[in-house]
This record gives sequence, C-alpha cells and structure tokens, in this order.
Amino acid sequence: MFTRAELEAVLPVVRAGMPPTPQFAWPLLRRRSGVDVVVKHENHTPTGAFKVRGGLVYVDRLKRERSDVKGVITATRGNHGQSLAFACSRAGIACTVVVPFGNSAEKNAAMQAFGAELIEHGRDFDEAREHAATLAQERGYEYGKSFAKELVLGVATYAYELFTAEPELDAVYVPIGLGSGICGTIAARDALGHKARVIGVVAERANTYRLSLDAGRLIPTNSAPTFADGMAVRIPDATAFGLMQRGAERLVEVTDDEIAEAIRALYSDSHTLAEGAGAAAFAALMQERGKLKGKRAAVIVSGQNIDRPWMATVLSGGTPQLE
Repeated sequence: MFTRAELEAVLPVVRAGMPPTPQFAWPLLRRRSGVDVVVKHENHTPTGAFKVRGGLVYVDRLKRERSDVKGVITATRGNHGQSLAFACSRAGIACTVVVPFGNSAEKNAAMQAFGAELIEHGRDFDEAREHAATLAQERGYEYGKSFAKELVLGVATYAYELFTAEPELDAVYVPIGLGSGICGTIAARDALGHKARVIGVVAERANTYRLSLDAGRLIPTNSAPTFADGMAVRIPDATAFGLMQRGAERLVEVTDDEIAEAIRALYSDSHTLAEGAGAAAFAALMQERGKLKGKRAAVIVSGQNIDRPWMATVLSGGTPQLE
C-alpha cells in the first residue's frame, strides 16, 4: 500500500501532534495469559485512540493540496471523528461529524470540545456515513472517508513504532472496525520486512469481515449490536478487505463477554483503561494463548474512550447490553 520511505515521510507530521506511544510488557498480563505479551498503548494519544494519527496525516495533505477547502464532514462512532476534529482544529479548518442516534455521550462531548459541529442521524455508523456523504455534497465540504490511504498511512506509524522497538515480535493482534488499523499494521510490517504475523480481531456481533473472508467476497450484515462500538461496522470496505485477504494471517472472533473480561484484565493487571475495541485484541490473545507458547506477541490497545456507565458495568463483573 506504501513504501517505507512514504511511511517515514509522515512521521514528522504525526510527531508534530503527538509523541510516540509506549509499548510495555506487563508481568501480570504475562502471568495471566502465559504469553510473552507486549501492549501497544494507543490509548495514550491526544484523543485517547489511535485514529488521531490518521487524522493528522489526512488533514495535512488536505491543507497542502486544497488550501481553499471550506470544511470537512465525516461519520463516526467517535474516535475517527475526534481525530479529524483535533487535526482540523490545529489546521484552522471547519469540521462536522455525523453520529448515529444513541452514540456515546462522552465521545460526542469530546468531539464538540475539539471544535466539531455534531449532527445525529441514523441507527448505526453505516446510516450516519451515508448521510455525511450527502451533506458533504450539499455544503461543498470535503467528505472525510473513514478508510483512505492517508488515514491508513497515518495510523501505520504506530505499527512502525512497535515493529522497530520489537524486532523479534512473532505476532500482533489488531482490532478491526472498518479496517485502517489492521491495514496499516500489514502495510508497515511489509514495508519494514518484519516477520510478525498480523491477526485481525472482530466482534462476534460485528463480524462482516470474517464472513467476507470466509466467502471470498464482501458480505454486509444487517446489524452490528456490540458494545465495542469502534468495531460496530456492518458494511466492509473493499480496499481493506483486499489488504486483509493478502496480508492477514487470520481473523479471530471474540464475544462481548470476552471483551468485557479483557477490559477487566487490562485494568487489573496494568491499570490500562481500554474501551471495547481497545480490549478486543487481548481478548483474542487469551482465546488463542495455547497457540502462543514460546512466542512473543503484541496486542494493540486501540483506544480508551469508554463511557463511565459502561465501565462501571464492566468493573462490577458485567457486560454492557445494547437496548
């Protein structure tokens, strides 16, 4: 998807907005899992999630190539919207985000605090995405897709940090929403010539990519009712699907109960705050820990933006239920 030179060329753009995030090997997580596990802390960014990297690179390109742009409009469940709101604010560009009704109140508040106009529309991300594309045409705004080369290139910088810090890593587990994270990880792995296998993680209730890979063609689903809202995608992206076909070792499905248990484990063993999508990779590692004996594996904690009521439910031993 891009070369090492292209990847290294955007590092200064990302560094202007945030420092590298750490990767730590927490001993209690190793004891719990029986695996030599490294956590890549993408919850330690200015927006609390990995997507800010892509937003910075995307808006930098937009500002250079279209200096007269009126604004950017996008759809999100929260983390992508925060990334564009953060980057647009730094660049002096107006940003509008469309979220589905019932979206995370705390993520909505964060996007507005970063300066975004917030519009509620639709029952889920995919309906919000269709409305955002229509509004972009009506307003003459740039439509900020949730999957684009600049976004993938930006988020791939976390994989660059991980792979250069961990040259002997055998595997990395990456949560999947629309696919920028896993595609960036695959592309960075290939650009660097690293040996790690890339294993994608989907929620059992949002498994459009697992169904698609099994069928060898795009298989949308009718719903994606998981509390791991960063993974709640019904309609797969064709480009992301192709990259996963070529570069992912396999996909693992995890249940909402497994995700909730992984949130608890990360909090207890490392005091890491993870949202549902952010804990999914560790949930998958726990599911496959028998395959990882003698291996060094990484998990991407992609974000920490979980609402307080859901976190309270999880820490009390439950699993958040969608109405």
